[in-house]
Amino acid sequence: MTTEPSGELPHHRAEGAATAPPLLLGPSLGTSTALWDAVAPELSVTHRVVRWDLPGHGGSPADLIGPGATVADLAGLVLALADALGVERFAYAGVSLGGAVGLHLAAHHPERVSSLAVICSSAHFGGARPWRERAELVRRDGLERLAATADARWFTPGFTVPRLVEDHRNADPRAYAACCDALAAFDLRDRLASITVPTLLVAGREDPATPPAHLREIADAVPGSSLTEIAGAS
Repeated sequence: MTTEPSGELPHHRAEGAATAPPLLLGPSLGTSTALWDAVAPELSVTHRVVRWDLPGHGGSPADLIGPGATVADLAGLVLALADALGVERFAYAGVSLGGAVGLHLAAHHPERVSSLAVICSSAHFGGARPWRERAELVRRDGLERLAATADARWFTPGFTVPRLVEDHRNADPRAYAACCDALAAFDLRDRLASITVPTLLVAGREDPATPPAHLREIADAVPGSSLTEIAGAS
C-alpha cells in the first residue's frame, strides 16, 4: 500500500497489485478515504484500488478548489490523478458527491470509465438553495454544528462511525463550502441517457439525503443499469 500526498493532486491511497484492473473509489462530502476501510482490503485482492480525498478532506490540500467549484472541477482532479498514476481506463465507485463525480465522468469522459457504481447519490441534489445556505453557514461558523448532526444525516438510529464523524469535524471549512457549491450547481439529468458503461445504482431505503427515488431516477434513465435497494440502511 502507498499513501501519496501532493500539492497538485488529491491525496490518495493505492492498494493491490499494480498490474490488477484499476478501481477508483470516491468519497462522500465530509468523509475521507476511511469511508472505504471496511471494503478496500477485499476489493484490492482482485483490483488496484485507489481511494481519493476531496479537497480539504483527509490528506488533500484545501486549495485544490475554491468558491464556485463544480463537480466537473472535481472530476478533473480525478482524471489528473489517474493520469499521474498511469491509469488510462478505470472502474469507478462513489458515494454521494463521489457518486456525482462518477456520473459526470461516465457522461463526459466515457473513454476513461469501464464501469460505474453510484452509491447513495443523485443526478441532482435537491436544488441549489439548501447547498448555498450550507456553504454560507460553513464559511461563517465552521463545521462543528454540522458535524454534531452527522449521525442523524448519515446513519440509521443507534449506529455511528466515529472516525467518519471526526473527518467531518476536521475538514477545511473553505473546501467543504466549495464542495457545497459544486452540489448546488450539479444537475446531470439531461445527460443520463448518454451513459453507456455498465452502471450499478445502490440506495439505502432509510437514506434521508438521497432517498431511493433519486437512484431510481438514474436507473430509469441510464440504459441497461441495475438498482439495488438495501433495507434498513441510511
